[in-house]
Parts: sequence; C-alpha cells; structure tokens
Amino acid sequence: MGSVNLPCFPRSSYGGKCVLPHRRFHFLSTTGSLDLVDFIIQKTRMVDSFQLKYRSSHKTRLRLVVARTAKPLTEELVEGKDLNSATSGNSIRAKFLNFYAARGHKLLPSASLVPDDPTVLLTIAGMLQFKPIFLGKVPREVPRAVTSQRCIRTNDIENVGRTSRHHTFFEMLGNFSFGDYFKLDAIKWAWELATVEYGLEADRLWISVYKDDDEAFSIWHDEIGVPVHRIQRLGEEDNFWTSGVTGPCGPCSEMYYDFHPERGHSHADLGDGSRFIEFYNLVFMQYNRRDDGSLEPLKQKNIDTGLGLERMARILQQVPNNYETDLIFPIIKRAAELAKISYETVDEPTKINLRIIGDHMRAIVYLVSDGVLPSNIGRGYVVRRLIRRAVRTGRLLGIKGNGMGNLEGAFLPILAREVVKLSTNIDSEVKSKASWIIEELEREELRFVMTLERGEKLLEQMLSDAFSSATVNGSIPCISGKDAFILYDTYGFPVEITQEVADERGVTIDMDGFNVEMENQRRQSQAAHNTVKLSVENGAELMEDIPETEFLGYNTLSSKSVVQGILSDGKLVSQVSKGNDVEVLLDRTPFYAESGGQIGDHGFLCVQSGDSRKAVIEVKDVQKSNNIFVHKGAVVEGVIEAGDEVEAEVDAKLRQLAKVHHTSTHLLQAALKKVIGQETSQAGSLVAFDRLRFDFNFNRPLKEDELLEIELLVNKWIGDATLLETKVMPIADAKKAGAIAMFGEKYGEQVRVVDVPGVSMELCGGTHVNNTAEIRGFRIISEQGIASGIRRIEAVAGEAFIEYVSTRDNYMRKLCSTLKVNAEEVNSRVNNLLKDLREARNEISAARAKAAKYKASSIVNEALTIGSITKIRVLVENMDDVDADALKSAAEYLVKTLQDPVAVILGSCPDDKRVCLAAAFSPTVVSLGVEAGKFIGQIAKLCGGKGGGRPNFAQAGGTEPRMLALALDKARAELTSLLSEKV
Repeated sequence: MGSVNLPCFPRSSYGGKCVLPHRRFHFLSTTGSLDLVDFIIQKTRMVDSFQLKYRSSHKTRLRLVVARTAKPLTEELVEGKDLNSATSGNSIRAKFLNFYAARGHKLLPSASLVPDDPTVLLTIAGMLQFKPIFLGKVPREVPRAVTSQRCIRTNDIENVGRTSRHHTFFEMLGNFSFGDYFKLDAIKWAWELATVEYGLEADRLWISVYKDDDEAFSIWHDEIGVPVHRIQRLGEEDNFWTSGVTGPCGPCSEMYYDFHPERGHSHADLGDGSRFIEFYNLVFMQYNRRDDGSLEPLKQKNIDTGLGLERMARILQQVPNNYETDLIFPIIKRAAELAKISYETVDEPTKINLRIIGDHMRAIVYLVSDGVLPSNIGRGYVVRRLIRRAVRTGRLLGIKGNGMGNLEGAFLPILAREVVKLSTNIDSEVKSKASWIIEELEREELRFVMTLERGEKLLEQMLSDAFSSATVNGSIPCISGKDAFILYDTYGFPVEITQEVADERGVTIDMDGFNVEMENQRRQSQAAHNTVKLSVENGAELMEDIPETEFLGYNTLSSKSVVQGILSDGKLVSQVSKGNDVEVLLDRTPFYAESGGQIGDHGFLCVQSGDSRKAVIEVKDVQKSNNIFVHKGAVVEGVIEAGDEVEAEVDAKLRQLAKVHHTSTHLLQAALKKVIGQETSQAGSLVAFDRLRFDFNFNRPLKEDELLEIELLVNKWIGDATLLETKVMPIADAKKAGAIAMFGEKYGEQVRVVDVPGVSMELCGGTHVNNTAEIRGFRIISEQGIASGIRRIEAVAGEAFIEYVSTRDNYMRKLCSTLKVNAEEVNSRVNNLLKDLREARNEISAARAKAAKYKASSIVNEALTIGSITKIRVLVENMDDVDADALKSAAEYLVKTLQDPVAVILGSCPDDKRVCLAAAFSPTVVSLGVEAGKFIGQIAKLCGGKGGGRPNFAQAGGTEPRMLALALDKARAELTSLLSEKV
C-alpha cells in the first residue's frame, strides 16, 4: 500500500473534530513513484476516522486516521514548514488564477500601485486597470481576464490591527468579463471555485443580493441550490455598486463564510464580524446612471469581481484573523523577536501593535518597489505616513535601534527582508530591488527618529505652556486637541504617549478636539483616495464615432489626411474660421502626440482648393485620447471644415530637436545606471525641443566627478556613431531581452523596442535619431533634488547643446575681458576678489559692532531698577539704524556691563523696510521663568514680524519700522510688570 504524507488539517467548530475538505494531493508510494490521489470525504463530520478513496495505478483503497492530537496547520505555516500546502496563500492565489484561466480568461499581471488614472492616488481595486474598457473608451483586447492585483487603501488605517480583516496592503483576486458572460456564469463559477476548488462546505456559505435583483436571487436559489434562509436581500448602501454620482453602476452579490453555523439562521446578521466574513464580491455592471439619477441599461454588460486573498487564507488556514496567515505572520513573528516578546503570550494591545507593523511593512515595501518614495505630498506622503506609523509602533513595542543591539540602527530594513522573502509570487521584481528598498527605508527611519525626538521636545514645550496658561487663567493645565494632533500628524508622536507623559505631569489632553482634527483628516483622506471614478465623459460621447488615428510619423513628416472632426471650445462643430482656436481630428497623421515624456509635434495643416489655399491651421500641440490624435492650434487663414482633405506637415527642425533629446534621454539613463548603480530607475521625464529633463531615484546629490563621467560616457556613445534599431515584439520577449520600461507608460501585448546596441534597450513609442552621431553633443546643465529620494537632471543636446556652449563661451569672453585675465585664470582671480570682499565686510562689521557698543555705553544709565530685595536692572531702548549683528553685540555688551540680574531689549531700523529686535536676559531673570525667546516673539508681532531663540538670548525681525517705538514702549511696560510680580 502507498504511504501517504498529508498536511495536518485544523480542527473545525464541529465538536473539536477534524474536517478534511475535498481536494487533490500527491503521495509517494512505497515504490517511490508519484501517484495522483483523489481524496473524497465520505460523511466525516462526527468521527475521527475518515474513509477515503483514491485512484492510483494500484487501484488500492486506503483508510486514513487523523489523530485528535494533530498539530494545527497554522502552526506549521507560521513556522515556515508548509508554505506550499494546499491552503497556503500561494496555493490559494494559484488556484484562483488557474481556475479562471481554464475557463477562457486571459491571465494578466497586476498593475502597478501607481495608477495611470489621475482621479485616484493609488491602485485601490482590481478593476482600476480596466476602467477605460468599462467606460468604452478603449476596445477590449480580450473578452475576459483574471488577475491578482496588489492594492493599497489607507482610508481605514485606524482599524488596521484592531479588526480581523482591515489592511492597507492587500491582494484582490478578480475575474472580469467585458461584454462576454454575465450573472449566470459569474455566480456558477464563484460557487464552484468556493465549494470544489477551495473545498468550503456549502452549508457554511451565505449570500447577499441587492434587494431588487430577483435575477441573482433566482440563480443562487434555483440554479445553485442555496436555501432561501441563507440568501439575504440588502439595500443600495450594501449591495449596489456605483462609481460616482453618474456613470456605470449595478447590483452586486457577495459570498460570506459562516464561522459559527451552530448559531442558526434566525436573525442572522451578515454584518456580524464575529460570525461572518465576506470573501467574494460579484459586481454586475449593467446600468449607466444619468445626470437626473435615472438608470439606463448599458450596451455592454460587464462583470467585475474581487476575492480577498487574505480573507480566503484566514478561512482555509482557520486562524482567528487575516494577520495570522502565512501571508503576514512571518513579518509579525520577526517584529516580536526584535521586541524580545512572543506574539502568543502578549496582551491584546501588544498584539494589535504587532499586527499594525506586519500590515504596514507589506504596504511600505511594495509602494517603494513601485517607485513611491517618502515625501510630504501625494503618494509620497502616504508611504511616509506608513513608515512613521510603523516606526513609532515599534518604539511602543520596545524595539530599540535595530532590535539586535545596535541602538543607532534601524529595524524596518530587517522586517523588509521578511517581506521580500514572501514576495516571489506577488511581485517578482521586489527581490531585484531589495537592496535599494532597504537602503531607502533605513534612511527614512533614521531621519524620522530625529523628527520624533524633536516631537518630544515640542511636547515638553507644550506642557510648559499648559502650566503657564493655567496659572494665568486659574484653570487645569491642558494641551489642546490641535496641539496634540500636530504632534501626532507632523511629528508622528503617538497620542497614547502624549497622554501618558501628560498624565505623569498632571496635564490633561483635549481628546475631543484631537478627535475632531482626526475626523477632518479622515474625511479628506476618504474623499481623495477611496473612490474609483467612472463616468461617461463628454469627450467620450463626442468621439464615439471617430475611428482611431493612424500614426505615420515614424516614416514620414507629411501626409494627405481627411478631417474626421473639428472641435471648438470643446464642442463638435462643422467648421472654424480664421482667428479662432481649433482642435482637429484626422484619419491619419505624421504628427507625434505627446506621450512617454515627449511633447507633441508642431507644424501646419493646409487645405487646398485648386491652386489656392482654402485654409491654414498652425498646430502648436498634439494630444491623444484612446489613440485618437487631437491636433490643437489656430486657424491662421481661411475656413476649415469637417471632411476637408489636408496636407499635414510636421515642422522638421523641431521634430529633429525632439528626436535628439529623446535618444539622449535613453543614453543618459544608461550612463546613470553605469556610474551610480543599476538599481537607479526613472521617476519621470520631459523631452522638449530645447532641453531634456530626467528624474530618477537616488538618495544624494551627484558629485562633480560623477556628473563629468556621465557626460563623457554619453558623448562617447554619441561619437561611436551607433545605428539605432527599432523592433515590435511581444512584451514578454522584450522583457526577456532586457528592455526596460519608461516611467508611467502602459503597454499592450505588442511593444516597440528602441535599441542602441551595447548601450541601451527600452520600451518606447517615441521618435529617435537613426544614428547617435546625429546628436552631435550633450551637456548637463543642472542636477538637483526635487523630493525625498528623487533627483533631477536637465540637459541639452544637438542644436540646443551648440547654442548653450556658444552662449556660455560668449559669457566667458566678456568675463575675461572685465577681469583682464585669460580663461584659465578666471577661477583664481574670482577667489581672490571674494577673499578681499570677505575681509572688507568683516572690517565693516567689526566697526559697526564697535560703534554699537560705544552707543550702548552711553545708555547704560537709562536702565531702570525693579524690586526691593532682588534688584533687577531693566533697559529697553531704540538703537536707531544699527544692523542685526551690531544690535546683538550691543545687547550682549549691556548685559555684561550691567551685570546679573539684568534684562535688555533693544530695537533698530537698519533701513525704511526692516526692524531688528534683540533680547538678552541674565541667568537670574531666566530662573524666574522669564525667557527671551518667548518674550521677543510677542513684541515682534507688533512690527509685522516674528522671531525667537534661547531663554537667555533671542532675536526677531519685522517689516513695519513705524511701529518700533510703540513696540518698545509695550516691551518696557510688560517686562517691568512681569518682573515686578516675580520679585
């Protein structure tokens, strides 16, 4: 008999017995041969012995006994011993994709987390990449598709770790029909997938349908056989999908798994998270909602579904939440090790923090891998917020430094390595970018730790202010909700820590105010990031009958074309006359439309009438929408009409400038990878007629010798006079050949590859030179940082290069003439002049300081004396026109001369637009709680300015000299009053 090696299945809720779902396994027989065994359960709920049948070459029957003491499968999974089992996350994903691929669905890759859709910040749903198809803007390439889509949602971030199912990063498995199959097939396949492929028990599955969707109800009940009591009709809020106020919409049906069927079906609430989990959502996109709210049937009915991978893993692996599946738990376990705790033994709040880290680390790694780097705007802010939340949560857990003894180190890179290990079947590119991702996370974490420390100092300041305010008002010390939120949002300071520290000091927190600030941010986040807008736009309706434009521009710069449509002010018109702006749609065109960073061509459209011109349109821009080219310009002569035949002529000189700069961009990227590392990647580009701009991921400014090496490399390749090769091939073949993709571009099955043999190979639809020698020369004109981790190079090539060098040479000639030196001596001569200038300025500054001190000595006797026991000297005076540095010297001189205890406030107006203020307080004054920095800031506001500094010395400025006298009078009165109270 063959010996069987089976995974140990978890106990079910049926009296602690083991339940083995129907599925296939492989086993090794005693002869060493691999047989396919088809295990079928025969009524196994209430027994410990399972009678199993299998088919093999030996036609033998096998009886398998499962012991009550079998180790739970989840323990094996989290230990990493059985990650390829039938219930592993990888297996669940593969089964879904294979199931639908076998039913005619095209298996498509996950889209990037950075969507092409400008209406959303990040990819938040599996259907997002198909939005243009659902809108009818682009034709379907396949009738049905299946994907495993990486998604990011942060609108419910406060629920992450606290509930069993909320995540920022998750995988959505989806099958899609574009006008092909509809409800019946979608429902039948969903049921078959759940009950046969995944082996879920039918009587544990509940269904929800839209309240008016009798068709779906009938299919579930009559065709599938789901009992009426396990089908619930829900309202529009729960079971009617909409993309917005208008646009495609339709009812949906959801599948739920019941963890506790013993509770019965009476009054069952599908929203009860302790009993049910929704795991599969089927959207029946069958209507279009009009502006008046009415529904009209769509010409093409679509299916959009989503099955949560993490949720299905939780069900099949039978763990209490999504986090304890093999998809996430290895990260949690590693975090616990760094914190020197055990997930199994800690309390629930600590488990929540570990789950937050496990979730956030996945989101962080995949976002950075897709080119989203930390910043303070847009997507960069999302990833920065997640990183900061993970870091501060790690601190709450007690992770110090890197958690492995290096107190100055970072722990996120260690956890990132765990995410990378799990990434193979999610995104294969993550491993190739691992070193770069880890470097970026280490840099951001260490930077944030410094920010967190500043937050701690700010909290101390807030506590001090709370005590001061309470003393004045006779109230209980309290930190405002707004201040607590600033600590939380700007400095990443957990409100829990703020509360704890405040409690120790006897200060309360306005938590109501804090919650109001949090809710305002949450609303903004939800409004900005959690809606996929689908609407039938006017442009789509206007161009409904316009065929795609045939692009001829790779081979010619002129063509005879026919006007397919004319738009003026966004409206379709029959003709446009001289002096008006116009947008012209042609059947074929040599004009390149803006894409891939390259701007659109310029040129002319001429309409001939016999031997004379009927109309001339000057084209200043070309855009495209769904492969329809829109030629934008102005009618400079005559009248153009729909149906006219035109002579389309591209400006050859400008096209050549664009070609030169586009090929130079490819050479620049190749040189960057060679000089600073292959891991650098493009983050944006502009190919214009007069210059090129290239944004790339890198964490520091480039050195002068690196920039020089890059320039030399590009110019060498130009001088090599290499012929370029362009080919059209399947995208899979292009990637195998080593071609790299241009940032932000979406590619079809067939792609155009531009190859500079031995130098660069990229997927690119742009226009290029035939030979690198056409570029003539290349020069970098600037290199700068534009965001955290993003650098930008601007450069010129071709004619723009020659013009740039010529202009700079002319400047140098003039400079040499002015300085009366040769070009080689300019640097030395300028350095000498700068040295002389610094010395002269230092002499002037010293003279001003000396004059200010002399003037200060004349007002020493103007100081007032306050107090009877402790006598404090107070001096507040106007120093006329001395500058800020001299004012500082005078204030320090007076404090030293008058001796402790003393308080000095000085003001001046260096010119008719500026005010300077300085405050110098001796140690005794500071010990009384009177600080220079706080005091001078309030006085500066009267002069239209601000300022601050240390408790013993501070400076401020203003823009209203006319207010200086009033400000000094107020300073004298308030300082005298304040010190009188103290002594």
